[in-house]
Amino acid sequence: MQLVRPREAAMATLYPSLEDMKGHQILEAQASAGVRTPPTAAVVEKPNLSSGPTAPALYPDLAALEDYMGLSLASEDIQKNLVPAGSAALVPAGPALGQLVAPLSGSDAGLRRAAIKPGLREIHLCKDERGKTGLKLKNVDQGIFVQLVKANSPAALVGLRFGDQVLQLDGESCAGWSSGKARKALKKASPEKIVMVVRDRPFQRTVTMHKDSTGHVGFVVKKGQIVSLAKDGSAARNGLLTHHYVCEVNGQNVIGLKDKQLMEVLAAAGRVVTLTIIPAVIYEHMVKRLSPGQAKAAMDRSVPDL
Repeated sequence: MQLVRPREAAMATLYPSLEDMKGHQILEAQASAGVRTPPTAAVVEKPNLSSGPTAPALYPDLAALEDYMGLSLASEDIQKNLVPAGSAALVPAGPALGQLVAPLSGSDAGLRRAAIKPGLREIHLCKDERGKTGLKLKNVDQGIFVQLVKANSPAALVGLRFGDQVLQLDGESCAGWSSGKARKALKKASPEKIVMVVRDRPFQRTVTMHKDSTGHVGFVVKKGQIVSLAKDGSAARNGLLTHHYVCEVNGQNVIGLKDKQLMEVLAAAGRVVTLTIIPAVIYEHMVKRLSPGQAKAAMDRSVPDL
């Protein structure tokens, strides 16, 4: 059995973005140079980091991050957005540091709302007073996927999202079903309780980016599709690709919005932006026969609960 040394374990840590990785490397360099982080005792309540001058900073001054890759990050802003060591889930416990180091965007609510969770979940769905679930299903590659979730519908209330895969409906496997068979099964299902087994958005992935000092992340969309990337922008650095459609911004559905509206959502999204994207070939098949009016007016755009 091969043992992994602490340094190697630290290198294996997952980061939400390249900026987070760079920030952690700078903190490591500071620690190895003798700039120690203050000791953090176990806490029962969440500390108030902005309670006054006596509140200890979680990390030393991070001047080395100023203007990194076009970013303008003040140390005090970073301190505000970092989580205490005991609650940092994505970071190593390297003894050379003396502390757990939280990624810069590790506590970002948008990143957590956009998370595509592994595994399966069971949901219980009902119908409204008109006998509707607010859900449209579509066959893709012998699987059944969520094509549309209507706003304020039972499907929206249980957290179903565009691109989720329905594996079972009332105990019956959906593999190989046509879109028509899925619609009929929903129609025939009991209005009081429909049991579904669901996998989170298997065709989609998330990309977390940081806005630069001008408020941009560096990509261009046309009719919802990413068509170009700015050289050395955060979008390109973090692996955003062209020929993909934007499904969500910080977990909020943006399918069917005009490009100007999408840009407005991005502008209001905060310094850290997590996009949920899907390959164009899959997206175009999934929205086939879905009218622009349905996608624009009917789609659930609520902000997911954490």
